[in-house]
Amino acid sequence: MFKRVRDLREDHDLTQTQVAKKLNCSQQVYSNYELGQRDIPTDILIKLSRLYEVSTDYILGISNDPKIH
Repeated sequence: MFKRVRDLREDHDLTQTQVAKKLNCSQQVYSNYELGQRDIPTDILIKLSRLYEVSTDYILGISNDPKIH
């Protein structure tokens, strides 16, 4: 899951700071999400899903299909 979060950010040409701002958290907290040092709360997972227009299942690694159904 953590690699997908980083890959999605990089695919959208965003910095950690930019994403953290959209999520209303610090860059350090967001960095910890990407490194797997901190679990991603449900509300943040939903925000990431909306930001990148992918399903939460895709972010969680449950599905390889990024489309929202």
